[in-house]
Amino acid sequence: MINLLPPATKKSYHYALINDRLIVWIIALMIGLAGLGAIGTYGWVSLHRDITTNSQQVSTLTQQLTSDHLNSVEQQVQTISNDFTLVVKVLSQEVLFSKLLTKMAAAMPSGTSLTALNVSNTTGGSGLDITAEAANYTDAAQVQVNLSDPSNGIFSKSDIENINCNSGNIQNLVYPCTVKIRAQFATNNQFLFINQKGP
Repeated sequence: MINLLPPATKKSYHYALINDRLIVWIIALMIGLAGLGAIGTYGWVSLHRDITTNSQQVSTLTQQLTSDHLNSVEQQVQTISNDFTLVVKVLSQEVLFSKLLTKMAAAMPSGTSLTALNVSNTTGGSGLDITAEAANYTDAAQVQVNLSDPSNGIFSKSDIENINCNSGNIQNLVYPCTVKIRAQFATNNQFLFINQKGP
């Protein structure tokens, strides 16, 4: 069958087909993000319920302090308090990477690519070791500038540990430079699980 449509119409049909495919991918992405949101909400509700239960147990044990088993009750209260402290400590180090990656991607300058994130042990879980690739030395340095910008609300400070640019055949490399940055989260950031507000 011979296609006698004008070239402009054929091109319009071609772009319409591409748009349809993009819409399907966007819908799938939105469904995936909604699923992640539902999982996060369920986790928060479960945590809130557990904290409430622990608070009620502490209250009950406090009332038992007037009983004859004072030493036993004090030990139980101390155990629950230690467990609660451990829960808070663990959750204070839980990073919500879905939110963090979205914010960092928006802050990354053009000509760069984020390659690795590691929770930094030296900052007690309040920071990250970041590795990124860049097209040149200037772009590599700009990564640190953008991430530490206070308007982004991601990190309170960030320091470049090193920048290495491959001196070999650079023409065959898209990102010949690698930058390593150590960054500390801003106070009250939205990327730690402990800082999340309830529904």
